Amino acid sequence: MEKKVTIHIASEKHLEYVDVILQTIADAAKVRGTGIAKRNPEYVRQKMIDGKAIIALAEGEFAGFCYIESWGHDKFVANSGLIVADQFRGQGLAREIKQKAFELSRKKYPKAKIFGLTTGLAVMKINSGLGYKPVTFSELTDDEQFWKGCQSCVNYDILMRTNRKHCLCTGMLYDPEKEEKKKSKPKPLPKRKLKVYERWLRFKRFVFLKGGNSKSNDKSNKSFFRKLVAIFV
Repeated sequence: MEKKVTIHIASEKHLEYVDVILQTIADAAKVRGTGIAKRNPEYVRQKMIDGKAIIALAEGEFAGFCYIESWGHDKFVANSGLIVADQFRGQGLAREIKQKAFELSRKKYPKAKIFGLTTGLAVMKINSGLGYKPVTFSELTDDEQFWKGCQSCVNYDILMRTNRKHCLCTGMLYDPEKEEKKKSKPKPLPKRKLKVYERWLRFKRFVFLKGGNSKSNDKSNKSFFRKLVAIFV
């Protein structure tokens, strides 16, 4: 019999799960091999205490997690650290956690732009369903503290050698002002567009992990990114 999973805004009573959360994130980073920034235990604890984290539990067993953080004097909000325990994957739990984190972000910071960095196709699909659009890093926060958080990622050298313009991660942004003007709910990501995302992720891995002529790569990168943004904006 499957355990019932419930999703909560984390609080002090969930502090006992910090260690398993961090271990699950670390294990996922090893399996994916694409890089996940490390989180400090005290940082995660504080997120729970401040009511800025989402936790999923299956009758007391840890199932998933995500937290929010504001940057640039609350002009931007990031939903970060999304993780689902292995035994609970494939059930749509990541989407539910992301939805709750998104709702929490909108409630706490209604005027802020919500963004995220991800190397995962599944997360890109979830973000797109919430109304996020792929953007260049220049459209994200310029808060130095945010970018310092990338230092613990194995791909940090890529970010630095491209002058913080590109990395294996893709930046995605939800702009409440633009979305409110549309006055329509975000639609699920069409398969055609999902394939474009897939091509984009493969392309970046080829460019940044296999190297090649940097100038030609940069031109090709910019050209393809312009086409990608044109499709989703």
